[in-house]
Amino acid sequence: MVGAFLSVLNQTLMSTALPAIMRAFSITTAQGQWLNNGYLLINALMIPTTAYLIKRYTTRQLYLTAAVIFMLGSLIGAVATQYPILIIGRMIQALGAGVVIPLVNVVVMTSTPPSQRGAAMGVVGLALNLAPVLGPTVAGAILEHLSWRYLFGLTLPLMLVDILLATKLLHNVGHLEHFRLDRIGLLLSGLGLTLALYSFSNVGEAAFLSLKGIVPLVAGLVLLSLFVHCQFKQTHPLLNLHVFDYRQFILPLIINMLLMVTMYGNSVIIPVLVQNVFHHSALVSGLTLLPGSVLTAIISPLSGRFYDKYNFRWMVITGLCIDMSGSLLLSSTGSQSSIWFVVLGQTIRQFGLVLVLIPIQTHAWCMLPAPMIPDGVAVYNTLRQVAASFGTALLVAIISVTASGQWHWSMNSQLVGIKLSYLSSTIMVGICVLLARQLRRAHA
Repeated sequence: MVGAFLSVLNQTLMSTALPAIMRAFSITTAQGQWLNNGYLLINALMIPTTAYLIKRYTTRQLYLTAAVIFMLGSLIGAVATQYPILIIGRMIQALGAGVVIPLVNVVVMTSTPPSQRGAAMGVVGLALNLAPVLGPTVAGAILEHLSWRYLFGLTLPLMLVDILLATKLLHNVGHLEHFRLDRIGLLLSGLGLTLALYSFSNVGEAAFLSLKGIVPLVAGLVLLSLFVHCQFKQTHPLLNLHVFDYRQFILPLIINMLLMVTMYGNSVIIPVLVQNVFHHSALVSGLTLLPGSVLTAIISPLSGRFYDKYNFRWMVITGLCIDMSGSLLLSSTGSQSSIWFVVLGQTIRQFGLVLVLIPIQTHAWCMLPAPMIPDGVAVYNTLRQVAASFGTALLVAIISVTASGQWHWSMNSQLVGIKLSYLSSTIMVGICVLLARQLRRAHA
């Protein structure tokens, strides 16, 4: 859990530093988003292989190797003098994090009795859901006095201590199986996701229907279609797509993907809003998310216990409605709005999210037969990361297109894009409410 917390924390540390890094390397917002998108993409490519890796190698072997790779990426990022090298460091970090995060989920789900899984996942959620909102606050405090390079250095000693503890305390879980990795599936999924994401990243710089935008998207979708076709033909597929036979797995998955679009997109939007529009410091940008972090720490373990005891469907619907009201509030932000208005809207959003994320995740995996849980975790986390990556590109593109367009706004053009982004998030959460009404405890 400590390793997973550091991995997720690292995803959002860079968000607050994005404006400073853009100035340091003289890059655009669309280029800068690859700090997050490159990380999320490699993370998403690694997660599908974890179903294979968890069955093929011991827990200790996997965790220690992944943690060392993560440390190597942090070191490269800390000393990078060119932007492409910085991106490479982030991607190497993602190679390690892409194994650690699903490994934690599989270990907890396979070693916990069904009646206690909600409570156990609530504790895991404390790490996985607290880190994304705590990251910008920590980063803001560091950037107030130090260079963005220290954000990479922060995780190095902490992960080293974790590795030393893991060599003595971590035990192996599960049984090993020996079968070949589906290399064709890995190649098709990797190329398909990369091309599709590249297409979305071009939205902010070129017309989406230009060759630069549409060709990679079409090619990526074709490769992903081939990937899906091949998975049903394989004896030992990279991802067991038969998890989609279970409707009560699909519903939480779609809800989670939509929420990831809004959650990770917001981690980029808040620093741009606070620093570039309201002209506050990186520290203030980070502190904007602090009340939400505190709520996450308090409520996350409780939300898992509520799943075990109460009607989780109404809890999910309530959380989504709270999240939607916060998004709608932020969409009304004006150029004269107080920073406390942003804090209020963000805190309301986070309160709603923390009521939803752990229950729907636990529900999705509990609805699968025990042998399919590792595959379900891999599919769920893969699409979660893909949604986060595409969502960040999409919401940043809205800001970039608005700022670079030929329209004449009566307010800051970036603020107009931010308002449109939050309005889009409100619509997505509204769709989640409709889907949540169909959640049931029994198998579909």
